[in-house]
Amino acid sequence: MQSVDVTTLTAICHDLQSHWLPAKVEQVYQKDPYTISIALRTLKKRSWLTISWHPQAARLCIGDPPPRTPDTFTFSDQLRHQLNGFALVNLKMISPWERVVNLQFAKRPGDETVWHLYVEIMGKYSNVILTDNKQQIVTVAHQVNANQSTVRTVQTGRSYELPPTLTGTFPKSEESQERWQERVSLIPGSIKEQLLNSYRGLSPVVAASLIKKAGLKTEQSTENLTVAEWNELYKLWQVWLKSFQNQNFQPGYTENGYTVLGWGIIEPKINIQTLIDNYYTKEINQEKFKQLKHQLQQKLKSCLKKLYNKANNFQQKMEQSSEAEEYRQKGDLLMAHSYQWEPGMNSMTLKDFETDKPIKIPLNPEKNAIQNAQNLYKKHQKLKRAKGAVEPLLKEVQEEINYLEQVEDSLQQIDNYNSPEDLQTLQEIKEELIQQNYLTSRTQQTQNIPDESQPYQHKTPSGFEVWIGRNNRQNDRLTFRTAGDYDLWFHTQESAGSHVLLRLEPGAKPNEADLNCAADWAAYHSRARQSEQVPVVYTEPKYVYKPKGAKPGMVIYKREKVLWGKPHKIQYYLKNQG
Repeated sequence: MQSVDVTTLTAICHDLQSHWLPAKVEQVYQKDPYTISIALRTLKKRSWLTISWHPQAARLCIGDPPPRTPDTFTFSDQLRHQLNGFALVNLKMISPWERVVNLQFAKRPGDETVWHLYVEIMGKYSNVILTDNKQQIVTVAHQVNANQSTVRTVQTGRSYELPPTLTGTFPKSEESQERWQERVSLIPGSIKEQLLNSYRGLSPVVAASLIKKAGLKTEQSTENLTVAEWNELYKLWQVWLKSFQNQNFQPGYTENGYTVLGWGIIEPKINIQTLIDNYYTKEINQEKFKQLKHQLQQKLKSCLKKLYNKANNFQQKMEQSSEAEEYRQKGDLLMAHSYQWEPGMNSMTLKDFETDKPIKIPLNPEKNAIQNAQNLYKKHQKLKRAKGAVEPLLKEVQEEINYLEQVEDSLQQIDNYNSPEDLQTLQEIKEELIQQNYLTSRTQQTQNIPDESQPYQHKTPSGFEVWIGRNNRQNDRLTFRTAGDYDLWFHTQESAGSHVLLRLEPGAKPNEADLNCAADWAAYHSRARQSEQVPVVYTEPKYVYKPKGAKPGMVIYKREKVLWGKPHKIQYYLKNQG
């Protein structure tokens, strides 16, 4: 993930100074442990200023409104108490090469500054600190005591000290090419490393883009550069430095991230605030997506492994119980032929009543025939009782396996993060597992779940819509809230998968191709996706029921018809679409 460097921060601050000063603070909201949003209103517009001290994504930019969920964080509560109703009257970096921004607040524009909000964007050491006009710390996002740092403490009630200043040479546009080249080439090495080692304030991203713009490779040695290549590098060096002086920035996305210098951009003419907000929102969501998917996969894998073992044990007991009738039959044979018993016998071979085949019956030599028969009857009764006890347990375990396999299938359908909808779907799955007591609840982390995610939507050959549930919450919503009287409901037969709706208007009749298309989608979004053909049932939604006490997504149906879904058709379709 690309970090906000000095160049980017300078561009952000310049844009904020130009368009958002002065602005009234109307609200402060903290949506997670690393991010606050401040509602700003100017004479012409209103938006939210995002301030983050995330270890990998610290930033400052105008962003989207926060979610409509309760804010329970102490830091934002303290900021609300101090800043609400005040005006943001100034915003500036404390030094051209330091990534610390001082946001100044007064009662109204033109008045003396009352509060300073210092935003320190320094990777894992990032922080946000509120002080009064005497530089006394009032509240801080992350307190740092003497045990955590011997260089600088940041604690409520203490005087605010700026981070230790960077040492070394800072870039200057007045520096001659001769002196600049001498400094960079003093120690032979790769051009990128030598630029970074020679100057402070230059980020790896800017150095790499500068070298690429010059037509060179980052690992190319300074010893091998020609005069023309040195000239081109210095020229671009000056372009970079003058972008600071002239506040001339060209933000845009690059192949691997973004830039504000216009070098290597693939999507130009984008507002700097929009670029920063979109980039980091996407990157953070991708990280959350990976972590959450891994967490859910591991939990489901662990739960299913235990359930499979339990089901196997119950199945073995059921198989043993099938021997109960055999014990009864042997007991009957012994009772009928007890007169043949002689003391000391270890076994008797008797003919079966029905088949007339000989059956060898082991005996306890210390007991007579009647007593041995009674033992066989006892074993018969014991196994019969065990079967009656195990059957409902096996059914219960199998139902739980079916449910978790359904959840696992929903999880497998979401391969990668492509949109906020993907993360939202995972968050709903997590919330469902918490509600079903498979995961423990952490209120602080689960409260910001969006209202509702949306199902997949596709078209049949005739133009009818096919809606596909992405998780059990969506499945239930599609089946019992969304489905209309004229729709058709699809699901794979005896296999975990998504609920699928073929949406139909009154009087509309789908043809065979439409039905097969919906069946193909149902087969593709199922646990049997890799099969050549998958049996898919379809019926009217009114014939789909949720049994009392059933888990999310679990239903029964009747009056169904069966089609053969072909998942490979959908795979081919998606491949061509992509």
